[in-house]
Amino acid sequence: MLLDDQLRYAGMNQAYLDLTHLTREDLLGRNAMEVFDAGPGEDAPENARQLLSSFQKVLTSGVSDHLAVLHYPIPIRGADGEVVFEDRYWSATHTPIKDDTGRVTHILQHTTDITELEKLRQQVARQRPDHTTSALDSMIGSGVFRRAMTVQADNRRLAHESRQLFDMFMQAPGFFAVLNGPQHVFQLVNGAYSQLIGHRPVTGKSVRDALPELTGQGYFDFLDDVYATGEPFHGRQSPVQLQHSPQGPLETRYLDFMYQPIRDQAGEIVGIFVQGHDVTDTVVAAERQKLMIDELNHRVKNTLATVQSIAMQTARSHEDPRSFAETFQSRILSLSHTHDLLTQSHWEGADLRAVLEHETEAHGPNRMSLNGPNVALDPATAVSLGMIFHELATNAAKYGALSAGDGRVIVDWSVADLNAPSLNIRWREIGGPAVSAPERRGFGSRLIERNVRHDLAGTVERHYSSDGFTAEISIPLTKEAE
Repeated sequence: MLLDDQLRYAGMNQAYLDLTHLTREDLLGRNAMEVFDAGPGEDAPENARQLLSSFQKVLTSGVSDHLAVLHYPIPIRGADGEVVFEDRYWSATHTPIKDDTGRVTHILQHTTDITELEKLRQQVARQRPDHTTSALDSMIGSGVFRRAMTVQADNRRLAHESRQLFDMFMQAPGFFAVLNGPQHVFQLVNGAYSQLIGHRPVTGKSVRDALPELTGQGYFDFLDDVYATGEPFHGRQSPVQLQHSPQGPLETRYLDFMYQPIRDQAGEIVGIFVQGHDVTDTVVAAERQKLMIDELNHRVKNTLATVQSIAMQTARSHEDPRSFAETFQSRILSLSHTHDLLTQSHWEGADLRAVLEHETEAHGPNRMSLNGPNVALDPATAVSLGMIFHELATNAAKYGALSAGDGRVIVDWSVADLNAPSLNIRWREIGGPAVSAPERRGFGSRLIERNVRHDLAGTVERHYSSDGFTAEISIPLTKEAE
């Protein structure tokens, strides 16, 4: 009989009709697996699976398949019209029929009914209760039937194991590819390899045609050397420029990989097996960790230098140990507050308002008025401004507006000139006692001037008037690297 590529009957001979007790009209256009479903027995699903698997193998591979022995009952309608299943054994050959392009369009099934042979074998076995083997049993059972059954069972087992191995290969987390011949033509790639190259169709193409961006990166030379010498090549954390996404730009990936020669039975090299892992995330994480450690070392040194400077300058202004300890502790606490803010953002920066709130929260929200847009500060700027605001708030609490019950501090800020942005901050105290310029500059004044002019490359102006102290600070938000 003849099936099309949808397993529908396209033709059959009279012997097939006689054997199945059906007519051409009963079969033409119907799916073979629906007409014959192997009956109600316990092994019916497995019998049907074997038949369907053989059909599918022919359709996908274009190669003939043989079922030496297939247990497959068929429905027979009796004289009373009732359908019963006759137990049958078959030997079948499935041959592909192809069109001019090589596509399988039909399957030709040549089937031999070997039911009587199997019944004879069973009868001989029943007649020898001592289970000894007769000549007939050897000829029919062992010599023909059992060998066929054993070979078919082995084939089914091997096919199942091959499918399992193939599924593991295709779903493995590492990338794999099989390259054929001296031109390194892709025969097979798994999902991880396809993802690595942006899901480009590469099967049947040489590696040079499929991945042209590798030109000049050395990988073609590695493949040629492995094919010529038979020596494997191992790359570790090797950088490669790949088009990682469809129509996307080149991206740098880091790969651990192995090029392993594939040899035929004669020992000749016929291809290369490629396997490996994309370790980009690991490499990037290690580089980021090194940068973080280097940055941490730099920041610790700067912080220690700042603490040392604070200690020395505070000691010069305070002869009394107690007052020194209080002032020194408050300044170190101010530095700690800013570090806490920066830690929350993984030292990527801090917002100006948050820095101000941290340094003035001890004086109560009702006495501080903070007005201005969100301004992102880099870590160094945040640390310097945090210490400046701490000194301003401390002076206000000792001598200025925050020393009196009704005094308040108003802080306004804005960003000017977006092409070369600068931050302008105005600290204004109202409602406090009259102030006058100090007779000498203390450490707080020197710290403000040094941080603004040296660390922040800005300017600061301070005004002492009868209605309160005012400080105006202007700093660039984009400083050129020194």
